[in-house]
Amino acid sequence: MANTTGLNATEIAGSVGLILAVLVEVGALLGNGALLVVVLRTPGLQDALYLVHLCIVDLLAAASIMPLGLLAAPPPGLGHVRLGPEPCRAARFLSAALLPACTLGVAALGLARYRFIVHPLRPGVWPPPGLVLTAVWAVAGLLGALSLLGPPPAPPPAPARCSVLVGGLGPFRPLWALLAFALPALLLLGAYSSIFLVARRAALRPPRPARVSRLRSDSLDSRLSFLPPLRPRLPGGKAALAPALAVGQFAACWLPYGCACLAPAARAAEAEAAVTWVAYSAFAAHPFLYGLLQRPIRLTLGRLTRCALPRTPGTCTLHAWQPRALLQRLQGAPQGPALGPSEAPDPARELAGGQSPSMPEAT
Repeated sequence: MANTTGLNATEIAGSVGLILAVLVEVGALLGNGALLVVVLRTPGLQDALYLVHLCIVDLLAAASIMPLGLLAAPPPGLGHVRLGPEPCRAARFLSAALLPACTLGVAALGLARYRFIVHPLRPGVWPPPGLVLTAVWAVAGLLGALSLLGPPPAPPPAPARCSVLVGGLGPFRPLWALLAFALPALLLLGAYSSIFLVARRAALRPPRPARVSRLRSDSLDSRLSFLPPLRPRLPGGKAALAPALAVGQFAACWLPYGCACLAPAARAAEAEAAVTWVAYSAFAAHPFLYGLLQRPIRLTLGRLTRCALPRTPGTCTLHAWQPRALLQRLQGAPQGPALGPSEAPDPARELAGGQSPSMPEAT
């Protein structure tokens, strides 16, 4: 009876894990595909290349290593399909290359946002996004090649162990954990901490005095305006939301996997399925964390949703990236936010109406 209860509990846990893994797989495919379309339709987005790169890496992972995790996870994992020697080495290479490409891409996106927020008036973009992404893939390819130098898969009676956690990297596991997790975590923490400090200093800065002194009335409202607010808020609280979410999501998803890489192989094999799918959940969380939290992406998503609904033609204007603009961003050339046909001002109409734009309107 005890053995039957244990088997039933194991089967229930495996079924629940399989359902959650399928949900993560579907969320990663649909979320990153939708975000890729929306980013390509959003004009003037400063970090568009890094978002496109992150979506492509997540889609590659969702189409390659995540299905392998569903089919060939070691027991008591999610699947019982045994891979041959060559597919096992291919799975090792994909895991060892795509995971660092994802983490380093997230760190590059954080550094790009740090540059756009803290130094918005610097001419040009240095280093260019193309050079940064080339360096990211060079490191990812190097770490993937190191996985091929590990021990060969085990013979048929034993599990193949095709992941990088158990026997995939051999003596290179500490180096892989350092470049794939420790370095991106430090870069991301430094970038978002600087962004938070800049936002908090701006919130603590006192308002500028008015240039024109006006006579204040002696009414009750004017006297009450000098009183402090009843519920003072912490300055920079709203600005801390996005950095806290980004750093918290990175730590929650990737820290267990990085610690498992440093643990002995026998201990890492026990928690391989759990920490692997916790790390894979980052692929499904990226579209919501780095996409929907940006106002231009939300506006474009709403516009595309309205255009997808059955309406009369001509009510929606779709914006698409031009090849010249994409080439300028790859070269790192400065480019201002592009305006669509419906957003561009019409000087002829303003002159015909006999009105000149005032200073606030021009700003």
